[in-house]
Amino acid sequence: MKTACDTCELNPSAELKKMGISAGDSDYTIALAGNPNTGKSTVFNALTGLKQHTGNWPGKTVVRAEGSFSYQSNKYKIVDLPGTYSLLSTSEDEEVARDFVLFAQPDVTVVVVDASRLQRNLSLVLQILEITNKVVLCLNLMDEARRHQISIDVRTLSKDLGIPVVQTSARSKEGIPELLAAIKQVADGTFQVSKNTSFQLNSKSGKAVSEIEGLLTELDPTLPNTNWIAIRLIEDDESIVKALQEGRLSQEINSDNLLETLIVAKQFRENLGDEYRNDLVESIYAKSAQLVKDSVSSDKTKRSFRVDRAIDHIVTHRIWGFPIMFLLLGIILWITIVGSNYPSQMLSSLLLDTIHPLLKTGAVNLNFPWWLSGFLVDGVYLGTAWVIAVMLPPMAIFFPLFTLLEDFGYLPRVAFNLDRIFKKSGAHGKQALTMSMGFGCNAAGVVATRIINSPREKLIAIITNNFSLCNGRWPTQIIIATIFLGVLVPSQWAGTVSMLAVIGIAILGIAFTFFTSWLLSKTLLKGESSFFTLELPPYRPPNVLQTVYTSLIDRTLIVLWRAIVFAAPAGAVIWLISNIMIGNQSIALWMINGLDPFGMFIGLNGVIILAYIVAIPANEIVIPTILMLTTLTIGNTALGAGAGVMFEGSDSEIANLLHAGGWTTLTAVNLMLFSLLHNPCSTTIYTIYKETNSRKWTFVATILPVIYGLVVCFMVAQIWHFLE
Repeated sequence: MKTACDTCELNPSAELKKMGISAGDSDYTIALAGNPNTGKSTVFNALTGLKQHTGNWPGKTVVRAEGSFSYQSNKYKIVDLPGTYSLLSTSEDEEVARDFVLFAQPDVTVVVVDASRLQRNLSLVLQILEITNKVVLCLNLMDEARRHQISIDVRTLSKDLGIPVVQTSARSKEGIPELLAAIKQVADGTFQVSKNTSFQLNSKSGKAVSEIEGLLTELDPTLPNTNWIAIRLIEDDESIVKALQEGRLSQEINSDNLLETLIVAKQFRENLGDEYRNDLVESIYAKSAQLVKDSVSSDKTKRSFRVDRAIDHIVTHRIWGFPIMFLLLGIILWITIVGSNYPSQMLSSLLLDTIHPLLKTGAVNLNFPWWLSGFLVDGVYLGTAWVIAVMLPPMAIFFPLFTLLEDFGYLPRVAFNLDRIFKKSGAHGKQALTMSMGFGCNAAGVVATRIINSPREKLIAIITNNFSLCNGRWPTQIIIATIFLGVLVPSQWAGTVSMLAVIGIAILGIAFTFFTSWLLSKTLLKGESSFFTLELPPYRPPNVLQTVYTSLIDRTLIVLWRAIVFAAPAGAVIWLISNIMIGNQSIALWMINGLDPFGMFIGLNGVIILAYIVAIPANEIVIPTILMLTTLTIGNTALGAGAGVMFEGSDSEIANLLHAGGWTTLTAVNLMLFSLLHNPCSTTIYTIYKETNSRKWTFVATILPVIYGLVVCFMVAQIWHFLE
């Protein structure tokens, strides 16, 4: 009888193509695996140089980096797999790494570990060895290991694992030639790797695995990795079951003859329960500990160990950890807000006071019609220039500072501190990092959610990131608090009251993050918080120049470009609706009058509602749009008048304009609240869609904050009127 797999063919090249990877004319394919914070990317860069590019795995939001290099007349294709601590769960990162090693069958898998934290890192090595023995162990960060007085017996470790072991310090290119030689030896078979048993389960779990392994061997005596496949079947790994049914692992096994094995695996799963996973984790840990005991010696009294432990005792303290965390993040935000004023003024002077008049003069000299000059110069150019002047400086300051904290090793401690609170909210501890990134830019915060393994918790982090005040909303908060709330107290207290008001809004956003995380975990995204395995990396002096360069290229300029793409059309729309007349008034005035009753009902006004509709592309243009539209409503129909106030007016002039437009303290308070609780900008909406690949969740992330904003503003307005 012909089975479904009689025509199947185990073809690693086909699997590579399915994963969006072309081996080209390469002689060998290399996988680069490892834990986060082990210098894996540095090893990748040291091997490939500039011959690399990045992209996403097909159907995934997980980033893939590919590169190539030549060594002794052979060409190698190397794929940098996502950094992961384990292959035991079902997160996107772990699934991608596992599937590549299992199905693509690379000629060599290089596992990069932190030599100063070998026992923690060996867990992943042992799991990979269950899938393939074509492995090279790269003991990276040997410079730090030596600093900690750690000595590793490479020969013993290599003998115990049955694979080559190479010591490197990739930052200084130390050990890279030896790593290349080891890769070649495993790829061409010069080094005879051996299949050593990675770890031993206890009697009950071990017996279960052995029985399933025996059933698999009966189905296909040539099936490799039967021990590891048996482990995964007992844990009901759907992707492995599907791979067996589809013939991706064996031509002899199909859905029909696999059924009995799956039934037995289910029985073991139900009988053993949580005991099985605990046994599995404990056995891996025990094997790692034994390997380290046999091959590693260290001086735990070394000063660097004592310093690291002393710092951790303070920054992760249950009481002092939070004040330190808020202080450091507060300092970064303060430096960002204050420090960005000067470059922002310089950019404003260049783009608005110098280039704008030149463009207007050029348009006149070229005999442009007034409408074309207005549309291009006063609309498209001014809208774009404002975004650059306001958005670029804060990002150029915030991202490098944030990355320096990350490189130093502090940000994982932030996640450690907040893990308990986020877990109670049904979210993931790493959401602390993505939330903090959102204070710089929500789009960047959404991208940063890739570090969260659980798809459910990643969605929660994406949906709630908008509650972090981004760079585009800080100016709105500060200006409104200064001109409406600061004036309510004596001048010596004005600055303090204004700043406390802004900080209060930021804290309110954090509260909404926790509340919404809890709400989603109980409704649309039900589920328990996943286990958070976080390795606290050693404190390292960051490479300041490299960090600044990387932050500017990979974060600042990319996010800025996205904002410009949407800001230019927004400027055009503002100019058009302010200058196209229907009857005796502009489209903008018709819309303001139509929206005004609803706006007043919730404590805002028609100008604010329209401004937020027009300013969907970028939060940076909210205040300019409000000022332009307010000028229009009080009788200045010329666009130039609005532009003058928008770019050159002082706080007092802006206050006079808004008061003339009917603004009250309630209007200002509700604007600050609505600035926090409204839809994400179009850049963030677009990024959410790209990260989730789902219209449904993009819609939820867009509409939910708006609902919050309308309800909160309405409640504040009613309470305000009741107390008057």
